[in-house]
Amino acid sequence: MTALFGFALVLSCSAHVFALKSHLFRQRVPGPADTDVDYKTYYFDQKIDHFGFLENGTFKQRYLVADKHWHKEGNPILFYTGNEGDITWFCNNTGFMWDVAEELGAMLVFAEHRYYGESMPFGAESYSDAKHLNYLSSEQALADFAVLIRYLKESPATNRSAVIAIGGSYGGMLAAWFRMKYPHVVAGALAASAPIWQFPGMVDCGVFYKIVTDDFSRGGKNCDANIRASWKAIDKLSSTDEGLQWLSREFSLCAPLTKGFNLKSWLQETWVNLAMVDYPYKANFLQPLPAWPIKVVCENLRFSPEVPEQELLSGVAKAAKVYYNYTGEASCLNISQSATGNLGMMGWFYQACTEMVMPMCTDGVQDMFEPQEWNFQAFSDECFSMFGVRPRADWAEVMYGGKAIASHSNIIFSNGGLDPWSGGGVLQSQSESLVAVWIPEGAHHLDLRYNNEYDPKSVLEARQQEVAIIKQWIKQWAARTQGEL
Repeated sequence: MTALFGFALVLSCSAHVFALKSHLFRQRVPGPADTDVDYKTYYFDQKIDHFGFLENGTFKQRYLVADKHWHKEGNPILFYTGNEGDITWFCNNTGFMWDVAEELGAMLVFAEHRYYGESMPFGAESYSDAKHLNYLSSEQALADFAVLIRYLKESPATNRSAVIAIGGSYGGMLAAWFRMKYPHVVAGALAASAPIWQFPGMVDCGVFYKIVTDDFSRGGKNCDANIRASWKAIDKLSSTDEGLQWLSREFSLCAPLTKGFNLKSWLQETWVNLAMVDYPYKANFLQPLPAWPIKVVCENLRFSPEVPEQELLSGVAKAAKVYYNYTGEASCLNISQSATGNLGMMGWFYQACTEMVMPMCTDGVQDMFEPQEWNFQAFSDECFSMFGVRPRADWAEVMYGGKAIASHSNIIFSNGGLDPWSGGGVLQSQSESLVAVWIPEGAHHLDLRYNNEYDPKSVLEARQQEVAIIKQWIKQWAARTQGEL
């Protein structure tokens, strides 16, 4: 989630405000070298505003199409509900769709989310102010997808095709909501690592960071405890100029450290990202990383509780470099530069400041982070300062039903036991057709990645179950459309 999530987490706007972080990255990440990823790029004229009649402008929505295995009229369409980033990145990293295309005889469509990648409603002015950002919402994005599919199905070859929505992280949320809101458009949805319940009053605000901590606790002896101890050690050393210089050298920072808070925020983001991408094989989802990277990180954090502060922080520095410099190619580390693209991050911050209000908190006891309460008013004030808007805390529940989803049908909610976002996911089946798939060894939407020889049995079984259910949906759609003739 890309997601990118794809979905990670970051301290947004201030030390006391948490928000979902985008999965955008600075450069395109190619698919595996032995995988045939071939698609064509198209652009579709979308209305800027689907729900009003005053704004009549349009913009070019980018979408990608791969029809190598689509040889028969009426065969299914697997439709990726693009999330907060460049659609080519999601196309190259959603290996599940490429792996099953031949078996299903499916056309693949990857639709870009408005305000991300090249799909800018107002061109270079899209992010200029709140007036131009006003049309950035999940509701507008879902309407884009529905209108695009209607266009794609105007051809006699596709007008009876079953469309299956697929997405991960925020894209998974969109896939689920797409089926809920437009059941006449999509036959079903695979929502991977989709925290549709990570909203006010639905889950505990501390669940995300507790799962992150559990991952590190399993990663090695004293690993989580030493990370918990590192915050005070950073505070102590950063209180003097000499300590700041030592930290700058030890962490190989590109610019001298001026205050400890910046280093702590950067490290918190690092541990969260590692929890999301704790895959069983080498991968470059966020950064080039070894197999089971948390275990590798924790090899540097096996100290006893009496470890001296500088020795502890030397270990923390080595641990952080597993994430940021596993290849050894970086001459220094830039803590002011995220692993995500600024434009995508800004778009997600706006969404978090309007409808995607996802409370996060830490207590320093059940988790390994410094205590931070969820303060909605502080969050709202920061949003107003940044964008001139205030969030609607309950809007996602009003719009999509919160936990009252039992009346819907044909959605798979897959979640991994290692993924921090699973705390806000649907972990129990809600009906025969609202199916929860649990992957104990799975990090963030592992099931949407390419098949790999090192995949645990649980993810292989999950993919098999998902394909079997999708085939059922395709048959149901075919029977329904046949009956309508």
